[in-house]
Amino acid sequence: MMRQVLILPMALLVLPALYAGDFGDVACEGTYPQHLQGLCVDESAIYWSFTTRLVKTDLGGKVLAQVVVADHHGDLCHRDGKLYVAVNLGKFNDPKGNADSWVYVYDARDLSLLARHEIQEVFHGAGGIEFRDGRFFVVGGLPDGVPENHVYEYDGDFKFIKKHDVKSGWTQLGIQTAAFAGGRWWFGCYGDPKILLVTDADFNLIGRYEFDASLGIVGLPDGRFLAASGRTDKATGCSGSARIAVADEKSGLRSEEK
Repeated sequence: MMRQVLILPMALLVLPALYAGDFGDVACEGTYPQHLQGLCVDESAIYWSFTTRLVKTDLGGKVLAQVVVADHHGDLCHRDGKLYVAVNLGKFNDPKGNADSWVYVYDARDLSLLARHEIQEVFHGAGGIEFRDGRFFVVGGLPDGVPENHVYEYDGDFKFIKKHDVKSGWTQLGIQTAAFAGGRWWFGCYGDPKILLVTDADFNLIGRYEFDASLGIVGLPDGRFLAASGRTDKATGCSGSARIAVADEKSGLRSEEK
């Protein structure tokens, strides 16, 4: 696949350091061939994974760079100037484990590909990733009827450490997105309604809530969250946006009151 890159002039890429208060509800500029899978942030940019497009915007949603990527790029996380994306090149959610799970690493400055790491332990297909305390944690698919989800732990060089079980009950296609914030894990899942799983740091279930974080969730430094959503239009393509959310003991998360 030919790699296509759109990069705006460097003067527009050199942005001042910003703070959590600068984040707000935002829509990603443009439309894309396939739907939003996840998002992450740094101090001055938001990174969006649209399955076959990786997009970098400023905090207002204006596109700074984008690249064509392999199908299927899932949820992603940011660490030390790099983006780590959960990628499945095989059959997602296949009960026999015919997935082909990887983590692709990109330079956050220009979205150039830096490395690829095999993570074939993710049996039903890698779908999301988060970093915590020097380790990477990968989530993914779950066949119909399986009563618990799984989180796969890797060291900083993607050497497999352990599989953690989450006694969540079945969720449609497993876990799509992951974030660690406020001492808790937040997992976005598909379904009707969409499900948010919240666990403690050791993956013990705290609650199962009806909140849509299935297309992306990330914790902000001030304790708030960005929760993504998206729309698919057969005529114009797929779009993505994110709204500010706050933790709520009754509902897991809720949209921030204006």
